[in-house]
Amino acid sequence: GVLARRRTSSVISQREGLCGRPKLAAISTGTVRTCNELRSAFLEYFEKQGHLRLPSASVVPPQSDGSILFTTAGMVPFKDVILGLKEAPADRVTTSQRCIRAGGKHNDLEEVGTSPRHHTLFEMLGNFSFGSYFKRDAVFFAHEFLTKTIGLPQDRLRVTVLQGDDETAEIWKKETGIIAYQSSAQHNF
Repeated sequence: GVLARRRTSSVISQREGLCGRPKLAAISTGTVRTCNELRSAFLEYFEKQGHLRLPSASVVPPQSDGSILFTTAGMVPFKDVILGLKEAPADRVTTSQRCIRAGGKHNDLEEVGTSPRHHTLFEMLGNFSFGSYFKRDAVFFAHEFLTKTIGLPQDRLRVTVLQGDDETAEIWKKETGIIAYQSSAQHNF
């Protein structure tokens, strides 16, 4: 959903090749940015909002987690926190988590190359709240980062929320004027 998943790939147009080597262009301003600059901007923005920046965890989860072979999403390193088995390192955290999707529930292997959003190895930028804030602030942070920090025009943004999450859709509409599209869990990225 909105809280943990903000992928720059849905708002950036790629000119050529893979992240880190070519330049990426912000759709709105023509400002050329590299993936490193976008990653840094994201992490710095959330640090200014009181988030603790943590390094990427291993793409191979600890042996104690027998449920997955690879880290498939930014929240995976926080599974034990979310399940209440472990204390959060802070009440607000931001990461750039390296992920692999090559099997299991999030198997994108068959989709690689068919669309610009399916990759087997990628970084997922995340901002996490462990009891510090919820939907309204998550929407505010996302909107401010995209429109103020990155400079994307609001009329070019397309927002999705999980199907049935009328509360978050209403927050987007009331607080930003953006109509959020409701999408099934399978298609809400």
